[in-house]
Amino acid sequence: MSKGSRDRAVKARQIVASQKAAERRRTVTLWTSVAVVLVLFVAGLIGYTVLSGQDEGKVTTPASAVDEGTAFATGAGPVTVDVYEDFMCPSCGNFEAATGPTLKQLATDGKITLRFHPVAILDRFSNGTEYSTRSAAASAAAAEEGKFIEFHDVLYANQPAENTDGLSDARMIELAATVGLTGDTFKNAVNEGTYKAWATQVTETFSERGHTGTPTIVVDGKTLTGENNTVPSAELITQTVEKAAG
Repeated sequence: MSKGSRDRAVKARQIVASQKAAERRRTVTLWTSVAVVLVLFVAGLIGYTVLSGQDEGKVTTPASAVDEGTAFATGAGPVTVDVYEDFMCPSCGNFEAATGPTLKQLATDGKITLRFHPVAILDRFSNGTEYSTRSAAASAAAAEEGKFIEFHDVLYANQPAENTDGLSDARMIELAATVGLTGDTFKNAVNEGTYKAWATQVTETFSERGHTGTPTIVVDGKTLTGENNTVPSAELITQTVEKAAG
């Protein structure tokens, strides 16, 4: 083989080798890009999932709530009376019928600060509709419109029995209209469950404070019960308030 032929052969081999190296570099670059895209996709998916979960469980605390965002108050008396209730609870309904007027009068007379804590411990008695949670959440929406007591009272006046579906959102909105709650803000909050996560959180706080049943009545930080651990009467509450006031 002549020198010229050998040179051309060497050059041809160099060209082929260079082309193969370039192809390998392109392949590595391609798979690196694919890997980066996959990593970004997975990271984005994880981020979206986390954020979605956060939004779903986001707690919206009513601006009008007091006592660490757990209650709604009326009156400004020197003695604080806390009432923990579940809108599905029959005993709470009986307590409100027998003692509610006395408590409200004590608040009106400036003798107590009355704080209502809507809790949800009886969802299991509403056939899967979570009435306790929904009604507590709706009461928060009413409180934001300055109508907690009115809505609270109309719910008890129309209290459903245990082991029923409870009141539907539509029915609660209808009842709310009878006490002046007719705005879209209230309706949307009920229909969208704006305060449902809040109701769950308030119920957890209720348990953390050592309470186990409703109604629970606390006067100046001390749980009050009647004889044989019964629900306290209006008379007992009045006597306890007067004693606490000195």
